[in-house]
Amino acid sequence: MDAIILQILNGLDKGSAYALIALGLTLIFGTLGVVNFAHGALFMIGAFCSVTLQRMLSTSFEMVDETQTDFLGNPLKVETPYVEAWFGPEVGAAIIDWSVPLAIFLAIPVMIAVGFAMERGLIKHFYKRPHADQILVTFGLAIVIGEIIKANFGANPISTPAPEAFRGAMDFGVLLGFEPNTIIYPYWRLVYFLFAIVIIASVFAFLQFTTFGMVVRAGMADRETVGLLGIDIDKRFTFMFGLAAAVAGLAGVMYTPILSPHYNIGMDFLVLSFVVVVVGGMGSLPGAVLAGFVLGILQSFASMNEVKAILPGIDQIIIYLVAIIILLTRPRGLMGRKGVMEE
Repeated sequence: MDAIILQILNGLDKGSAYALIALGLTLIFGTLGVVNFAHGALFMIGAFCSVTLQRMLSTSFEMVDETQTDFLGNPLKVETPYVEAWFGPEVGAAIIDWSVPLAIFLAIPVMIAVGFAMERGLIKHFYKRPHADQILVTFGLAIVIGEIIKANFGANPISTPAPEAFRGAMDFGVLLGFEPNTIIYPYWRLVYFLFAIVIIASVFAFLQFTTFGMVVRAGMADRETVGLLGIDIDKRFTFMFGLAAAVAGLAGVMYTPILSPHYNIGMDFLVLSFVVVVVGGMGSLPGAVLAGFVLGILQSFASMNEVKAILPGIDQIIIYLVAIIILLTRPRGLMGRKGVMEE
C-alpha cells in the first residue's frame, strides 16, 4: 500500500504540470479555435523567468571585508550580492533563497505581455486558416523561441533550487498511519501540487462566477450571437490568450526546482500535453484537468521497476497507449463535446 501511495504522489506533481499546460491549451482552443503548438514554449519562458530573476538577485559586486583577511593579514575582497548590500545580509539572503516563488510576480506580467503579443502579432491572422496551418506556424514559433533561449542561456540545464525551507522531505506515511520512513516525499513536489490546485480552481472560478467569464463561456458556445449583442468578444478572447499564457508560465516557474530548465523543456511537455488535451476531449476544460492527473499517475506507476521489468520501456509509451485505447472507445475523449474538430 505504501508503494501505491508513493506512486500516486509521484503522479500528482507530474500530472499537475500536464493539467496546467493542457488547461491553457484548451482555453486557447475553446475560445479562439487555434491549435497552439507554441504553448510548450510559454511553459519554457515561465521557467526561464525563474532563472532570470535568480540571476538578477544574485548579481554581485566586489567589496572589501575588513573582518576577513588573507594569510598576510590583508583584508579580503568578497563578492556581495546587491540585494544583501541594500537590504542587509539576512533579508538579502532570504530574497535570493525565495527567488523561485518571487518569480511569480515577474512571470505574470511577462507572460500576459507575451501572450498578447503572440495573439495580436501572429495568431489572429490564422483564425480562419486550417488547423494544419495553425500547427505549422505555431510549431515554427516554438522552435524560434527555443533557439532564442538557447542562444541566451546555453544548451545545458540550469539548476534552480527551491527555497531552503522546502528542500527537504516529509514523512508522509506517518500522516496516514504507516510506520515512520515508509513514505518519504519532497516538500516542493507537494507545494507544486497545491499550487496547481489553486491555479486550476482560480481559473474555473473566474470563468464560472464572473461576468467576464460568463461572457467568454457564452462566446465559446456561440461567438456570432454574442457579437450581435454588441459585445467585443475578440478583446475578451485576446485576454483569455494572455490568461492561458500566464497559466503555462506559472506552471513553468514553479516546476524549475523539480526539473532544471533547458531550452527544449517546452517541447518535452508540449507533445504529452496535447495528448492530455485529446484524451480529455478537445475544448473541455474539466476533461483536460482530469486527463492530466490520470495520465500523470499512470505514467508514475509505469515507471516502477517492477513494471518495467515485465514490460521494458512501458513508462515511455504508456500515455500514448492509453490515448489510443480511450480514443478507440470514446472518439471525443473522456469529456469531449459533440462537433468539436469533427467537421
